[in-house]
Order: sequence, then C-alpha cells, then structure tokens
Amino acid sequence: MRTPIIAGNWKMFKGADEAVDFVKELAPALESYTGVERVVAPTFLAVKGVADALKSTGIKVAAQNAHWEDSGAFTSQVAAGMLVGLVEYVIIGHSECREYLQETDEMVNKKAKSLLAHGLKPIIAVGESLEQNEAGQTESFVGGQVRAALEGITPAQMADVVIAYEPIWAIGTGKSASAELANAIIGDTIRQTLRDLYGDEVADQTRIQYGGSVKPENMLEYMSQPDIDGALVGGASLKVDAFTDLVRLAAQAKGV
Repeated sequence: MRTPIIAGNWKMFKGADEAVDFVKELAPALESYTGVERVVAPTFLAVKGVADALKSTGIKVAAQNAHWEDSGAFTSQVAAGMLVGLVEYVIIGHSECREYLQETDEMVNKKAKSLLAHGLKPIIAVGESLEQNEAGQTESFVGGQVRAALEGITPAQMADVVIAYEPIWAIGTGKSASAELANAIIGDTIRQTLRDLYGDEVADQTRIQYGGSVKPENMLEYMSQPDIDGALVGGASLKVDAFTDLVRLAAQAKGV
C-alpha cells in the first residue's frame, strides 16, 4: 500500500518566528499519526527554523521551489544543493509559479532532475485551467504536463517522486473537483501516463495527491478514493486544528 502523504503549502504566509511557533504547536497534535507522511512547506525565510524545530518529530519539511542550477547569477533564487539537510521535499510546477513566474514544463523537468540528483524529492504539481477543463482538454493537457516533467527521469528515481494534481480552477477559489472526478483524472490520466512511461510497477508505487480547496469537510471523501494518496493543501494547513483534522481523516480513510 502507498503511504498517504499530506503536505501543507504555506505559500506566502507565516514569517520565520510565527512558523516556528506554529510547528511547535502542530508537532504534538500530529504525533500519533505515524502511518501518514506529514509535510510542511514554509517560506524560504522560515525553512531553517522550522527544520530545526521539527527534528525528531517525524514531520518532514518541504521547500516551495528551487532553481535547477547549482549556483550562478540568479537573483532571488535558491539552488537545490542549498536545501540539502534542511528539507526532504520540494514543490515544483505549482500553477502559481507557472502563471506568475512563467515556469515552463521544461523548467519543471530541469528542476526535478536537479532535485533528484541532490537526493531531494520533488512534489510535481500539474493541473488544467477551467477553460481547458470545459473544453475537454484535461486528459491531453495534464498527461502532457506529466510526460514533460518526467522526461529523462529513470524508473528507479520515480520512487522519490510525488505528483500533485491541482486543477487551477479549484485553487483558492472555494471550488473543488468532486472526489470521483479527481480520482478519475488521477487514475485514468496521471497513473495511466505513468503506466505508459514506466510500466505497472512504477505506476502502482507512485503517490499522487489531490489539491484544490481541500478542507476537513471534504477530506474523507477524497481520501476514500483508491487512486488519491494524499493532499497538497493551502489554506487549511495554516491552522493547527484544521491540519490535524486533515491528517486524522487521511489516516482513517486509508486505515493506517
């Protein structure tokens, strides 16, 4: 069975001190849910403090992005190597980065390769716009994003890759794909693309999250679906009680 993974993407919330105070409160609340992989993704400013505060708690830390080059004249950027020893995961390809920072499929692929080369695990976000969804282009678009992101990545490396399906039209809008629709896209499009690329074994072992207005009220429905292995959560991960409920419900749904 694939280990459920719940990751809180804090986006541009919680400064360094606030983030540390938050995880000191969060850690004991999540202590008993060892069957679920629990991940928090603070801002770069807070990564070191959060990583230090979470040592020996079992809660993992993620960065919200990384550059593909090891060093260079890239103002504002952070190299994968700089994150080694601080984080285990790095989110790449998020729709906000694709939209506001013009992150392309090629860039996502280069980032994934760099992260894996440094022993870090990419959480690769994919997802379609409302227009693409309504035009029936979800399968071709999302499948294309997955193929492009994984170009040149080996079957062995896929053990360290997580994919997050986040329909753009459901991020921060209060709208969400139904559990059945999300499961169908994750199973029939994303996991099937992995089968085409790598075969059944890799497709069956790769964890795929859903993201997009996930909250305690709908978490059990999502996590009860067979192809949904977790969630990449925004707003609901910013409160201790809500984040704890998400993890608890994931554990309940998956029986771990």
